[in-house]
Amino acid sequence: MDINSVKKLPRAIQESRRWLGLASLLLGLAAWWAAARFGGLPSFILPSPWQVWTRFLRALSDGSLLVHSGVTLLEVVLGLLGGALFATVTGYLVAKSRTLERVLSPYLVASQAVPLVAIAPLLVIWFGPGMASKVLICALIVFFPVLVNTVVGVRAVPAALHDLMRSLRATRMQILLKLEIPAALPVFLGGLRIGATLSVIGAVVGELVGADMGLGFLVNVGRGQYDTALVFVAVFTLIVLALVLYGLVAWAERRLLKWQGT
Repeated sequence: MDINSVKKLPRAIQESRRWLGLASLLLGLAAWWAAARFGGLPSFILPSPWQVWTRFLRALSDGSLLVHSGVTLLEVVLGLLGGALFATVTGYLVAKSRTLERVLSPYLVASQAVPLVAIAPLLVIWFGPGMASKVLICALIVFFPVLVNTVVGVRAVPAALHDLMRSLRATRMQILLKLEIPAALPVFLGGLRIGATLSVIGAVVGELVGADMGLGFLVNVGRGQYDTALVFVAVFTLIVLALVLYGLVAWAERRLLKWQGT
């Protein structure tokens, strides 16, 4: 086997994996169609892929899907940015202070011990059924994974590098910008990828509890009207939103970590 053939192997493997994913998707659609066609279930319980596609086109043409998707996307983006920013600042302070960690640890653990579904109704009551409560729910669900990854990333910086920066008489700001942020960035972005997908869950939970706009509201409408195809449309749209956000964070990670050779 010559060198050129060896170089082509990774590309061929990548192409085969791409086709494997497409084949898996087609197989899943075929199984869904067979279950809807021969399962004996009415369409308001299990609609066929064609019925869901038709309902998607109808919701897209009348503009309702775009409007509700835009509302949910805005809630997700605001919640993700707000939660990630607050988690990053808090995580850095916790990483630098063991005393602060002991003070905040009970509250941080308690915030994860209580299911978000249980406190979402309270947040909707306190902050109203508008966008504010949904953004807050998104921020809360994003907060913990980003905070933990920030703490882990900052504390993973070798002490020898800190000593080296001090020996060079670097200021506190220079240590932060030149050492701690670049060193913690890979771990932080890993937490942000998790938060990007969780933020979509937070928005939907808030909308299911109480809202008059958004994809979660569409799920409630479809469920109440036995329009199961609309429920499928809303769920698939949520999946697409989560994949897009995850992809954007992954793209940003590749751009920001080019210096690592990734």
